Amino acid sequence: MTQTPHVPSTEPELTGVRNFRDLGGLPAADGRRVRPGVLFRSGHLAHATESDARFLGSLGLHTVFDFRNAADIELDGRDIELTGVRNVNIPLNDPADGAEFWRMVRARDLTQLRSVLSGTRGADRMTETYREIITTRTAEHARVLRALAEDAVPALMHCAAGKDRAGLSIAVTLLALGASRETVEADYLKSNAPHRRYRMRRAEGAGEEELEVAELLAPMFEARAEYLAEAFTTIEEIWGTTERYLTRGLGFGGADRERLRARLLTD
Repeated sequence: MTQTPHVPSTEPELTGVRNFRDLGGLPAADGRRVRPGVLFRSGHLAHATESDARFLGSLGLHTVFDFRNAADIELDGRDIELTGVRNVNIPLNDPADGAEFWRMVRARDLTQLRSVLSGTRGADRMTETYREIITTRTAEHARVLRALAEDAVPALMHCAAGKDRAGLSIAVTLLALGASRETVEADYLKSNAPHRRYRMRRAEGAGEEELEVAELLAPMFEARAEYLAEAFTTIEEIWGTTERYLTRGLGFGGADRERLRARLLTD
């Protein structure tokens, strides 16, 4: 049996883990709320300090869902091991998709970066990513929801920055819990807080070129309402309603949702 989790009264100050928060208290179906201490989100855990690990270990986690791909893990490292916690890696994008792009970033290849990110190209790239994850990763999202409904809580979901892939997985989970789109968006946009944002590795110095690189990359490191809206629009275009998306797209029917809500929501 999973130990009783420690529920922090205030948001913790973690040193090596970005964008951590408890989803407890968010409004969901039938006037109920997400139960504190059962669903968390964050950036990757690879750089967690000893004090971070002690805090994470106090949460009574059953499962950590890591949505990074192999290239992400090679870049930042594997998550730290937490005693008694199951680590489940479910990549939500192909490592080849971004390998060449991040090579350009690390090389500070301004000519190529301008060609792929200038104007609205950066934001367009992000909206397309959100659309693709919704349309092509239905099996992965269904797997997460089934695990949560069965025995995977308390659970923590993360990707690299805890913003996009984890953001969409949290969004899908909240929709299955009956949360409104406004609730989902409000939580999603919290990733923009300065203390939560992913730390971009900068080249030595901060000259004009480095500042331009940061400006070009800004759309990639921001949580924008338009990105999440693309996910919602995609659901409507393909399945018509959220209920059909969950039932037909993910194969997660009404009985499944009730089991999920019984585990994650207050009475």
